[in-house]
Amino acid sequence: MQPMEQFTIKPIVPLHIGGYDVSFTNQSLLMVVVALAAASFLTVAMGGRRLVPSRAQSMAEMSYEFVANMINASAGQDGLKFFPFVFTLFVFVLFSNFFGMIPGSFTVTSQIAVTFALASLVILTVIVTGFATHGIGFLKLFVPKAPWYLLILLVPIEVISFLTRPISLSVRLFANMLAGHTMLAVFGGFVVLLGGAGGVLSVLSIAPMALIVAIMLLELLVAFLQAYVFAILTCIYLNEALHLHDHH
Repeated sequence: MQPMEQFTIKPIVPLHIGGYDVSFTNQSLLMVVVALAAASFLTVAMGGRRLVPSRAQSMAEMSYEFVANMINASAGQDGLKFFPFVFTLFVFVLFSNFFGMIPGSFTVTSQIAVTFALASLVILTVIVTGFATHGIGFLKLFVPKAPWYLLILLVPIEVISFLTRPISLSVRLFANMLAGHTMLAVFGGFVVLLGGAGGVLSVLSIAPMALIVAIMLLELLVAFLQAYVFAILTCIYLNEALHLHDHH
């Protein structure tokens, strides 16, 4: 299998409407699986709350507290009203990343269309929150505290920086997941080739196999970190929408 073949979107239920391809694909299937798995885990874990929590309940409570503390630290008490939104994003990205580590599975977050859609949703929420909180005063976000003659240069830079956030937010997640899985596929190919060569070359296959184990452990860490980075940046952007430059 080619290293990039694992990212190929394949239709499961072909469907075309009005000349548009709206087929149910392997990507769609994994998104449904991720959503159901995350919802099922949290529902079962918190279904029968015990005085002495089970492992599942402890993990669920830790995830709740982790996200709540993250929001409180980066956006303040006002940001806690966005807890359902941020928590859903965090859990969806985290489960998508982890499910992508399963052999034969599909990594939803390795598709720029998915990550860009999530990033666009975040920025749209920020814009709506900003105008709902401050009205037209939200535009002050693009006017930093500086001498007026510098604003001619700084305001366009601030606007461009804000407009590129969906791109940077989506590419960061997409690129990290794509690169990690590609490396695993490449080294996996080395193991197969060297193992099938026989003789001394078969012994050499131990090296790429060891690298695969190391990369796999690193990918598990990256999977969590990327979900955390996506969530914390969402909190930071929401903080700006709520408080403008007050918390800068």
